[in-house]
Amino acid sequence: MQDQLREKMAGEIALSEEPGRTIRKWREEFCVSQLQLARHLGVSPSVISDYESGRRRSPGIVIVRRIVDGMIALDTEKGSPTLRKYDIGKRAECIISMREFKKAVPAEEFIEIIEGRNRTSNLSMERDIHGFTALDSLKTITSLSSIDYLQIYGWSSERAFIFTDVHYGRSPMIAIRAHPLKPAMVVYHRPGKVDPLAVRLALLEEVILVTTAMDMNEIITRLKER
Repeated sequence: MQDQLREKMAGEIALSEEPGRTIRKWREEFCVSQLQLARHLGVSPSVISDYESGRRRSPGIVIVRRIVDGMIALDTEKGSPTLRKYDIGKRAECIISMREFKKAVPAEEFIEIIEGRNRTSNLSMERDIHGFTALDSLKTITSLSSIDYLQIYGWSSERAFIFTDVHYGRSPMIAIRAHPLKPAMVVYHRPGKVDPLAVRLALLEEVILVTTAMDMNEIITRLKER
């Protein structure tokens, strides 16, 4: 599991349009300070700060792997609390379907595939979707633990969460806002009505919010062909 997570982290950072922001996201996920990471790597804390803020040129793959290895090593020293969260044997009950794409799908193309309507048109669509997770909205909100929450991201957070049985859409966005990891897109399947607060939270978190009326089985079939 450790090797798989290492590859996930390194790949996500290297492919990110904002690698510094992605480094910070993972550092915070591992509860590691800039000072702790810098000391472990034998560099000045300003080096880590410069990478995360974008003041320093984006790190190459060798540096990325050193940073990732540093986070994992520091977590191991603390008893592997974060690594254990990702080592989950059973699939979360709220997951209806889940898949990683062989090739990233541009956000606009993803919306076309599911015949969706973009509710956050002010956000940039210059994003790629690397996979999807279809979720039972009620089970996600009422029974998903903080550990299971990590499982629904698969091997990339640049994915779409598709929520079924959505009435107003407020609760899913509140749950997403409360967690440091954010999906690239949230899709509401046949919502009764979209609460303006859900749209506002999506804009604040820079998460593309989409609604669709397409049959869920058809959505899954189309996406599994990608």
